[in-house]
Amino acid sequence: MILGTDILLKMVKEQKLVENLSERELSNPEGAGFDLRLGELYRIKGRAFIGVTERETPDIESVAKFDNGTKHSHTINPGEFYLAKTIEKVNTPENITINFKPRTTTFRSGLHIRTGNVAPGYRGELTFAIKNDGPVPVTLEMGARIVHAQFHLVEGNVNSYKGQWQGGRITTDGKEKQI
Repeated sequence: MILGTDILLKMVKEQKLVENLSERELSNPEGAGFDLRLGELYRIKGRAFIGVTERETPDIESVAKFDNGTKHSHTINPGEFYLAKTIEKVNTPENITINFKPRTTTFRSGLHIRTGNVAPGYRGELTFAIKNDGPVPVTLEMGARIVHAQFHLVEGNVNSYKGQWQGGRITTDGKEKQI
């Protein structure tokens, strides 16, 4: 079951389900969830390794960051791939998972948002990928609403997230053993 905004706003107030929501989302959210904003954009470089028990993700370089009060933007050219971090931070309880949908203006502009789901028990900022699959450059302003988060109730037992990405880090610090 997808939770409605009345339940979500109550959980934000009482349980800090989502921190740093925009005033718009706190007073007039659309649909059944919250729009999340672009907080930082990263270019990846180097190499990656995905093994059976060890992993290493590429190095990153911050190319743009949200600074409340100052406008920053970055242009993504066709074919370019970036990692993005949200301004918002989630504190997911044991009975909630979060899934994402791109805002329609992202795919209408040629951008492909790639996400995973957020497991019960995860706490931190959210990271997703942005690739310009379209034929034109797209300029993104930091702080823009970029993805819609939908919160789903989980019935039955869950295993709380214990992974190494807890807290919102973007990349590994070299090769590391998987939990």
